[in-house]
This record gives sequence, structure tokens and C-alpha cells, in this order.
Amino acid sequence: MYDGARIKLYSFTIDCPEPLELAQFYARLLNWELVFCDGEFACVGPPGCAQGMYPGLTFQKNDSYVPPAWPEEEGRQQQMAHLDFAVDNLEKAVEHAVSCGAVISGRQFSDGWRVMFDPAGHPFCLCLMGELMDSAHFGLL
Repeated sequence: MYDGARIKLYSFTIDCPEPLELAQFYARLLNWELVFCDGEFACVGPPGCAQGMYPGLTFQKNDSYVPPAWPEEEGRQQQMAHLDFAVDNLEKAVEHAVSCGAVISGRQFSDGWRVMFDPAGHPFCLCLMGELMDSAHFGLL
């Protein structure tokens, strides 16, 4: 029940050693723009959107960041979250991600998606969802 407190998604924040470098990777991957960078934080969002007009991806400097092991391994850093991106052509999306600096995981579990790693080692998935992307109900950029 709504109690008068407004809550809206502003950003998903990702720890990394080099915020600008990782922000530039995701800007290329998504064809988004770098919205701000101050050395400790960098943020990307859809083209033409000013800060606060979008849910974006924010990258936070963490000098102690350790990339997660994926698939998980006992005693190693575990992933805490990962991003899923809808794509309409999996092969071309994988090629594009690699050209931006991503790495394909050596282990895959489905023909419908590809597990990838960004330049800081975070896993993310490219998910074949052409029908969903073409539907009137898919509102994300």
C-alpha cells in the first residue's frame, strides 16, 4: 500500500577499480552516453537524458574490488548480482559485446543466452528475447 513515500529506481551501482573505464564499456555496449564522472563515480544513461531522468548504470570506485568467480567456486568471491540484456540477434549481440571489450564465458548453459564478462570481470547475460522486444509491453531502451 502506498504510504506517501515515493521510491523510483535511479541507478544500479556496480563496484569496480576504474569507474570511467567500465562506464565507457557499457556506454559502447548499450549505445548510451556518459552522464557524469568524478573519479569516484561514473554513470551512463540513454542518449539525451540528463542526470535523474532515467534509470542508469553507475560505477563506483572500489580499490578492494575482486571479480567474482562464475560459475561459483567454494572459497572464492561470489557474484551478488548480474545484469541481463534483451537482444534480438544473439550472435550479433555477442560480436558487438566482444568488440566493446567483453569476454565470452567458457561455460554456457543455454542456447537462448550467453554469459559474458565485462572488463572488470562482472558476469552479465545477453538474452535472446526478440518477440518480447517487439511487443508493446517492452518499454525499456
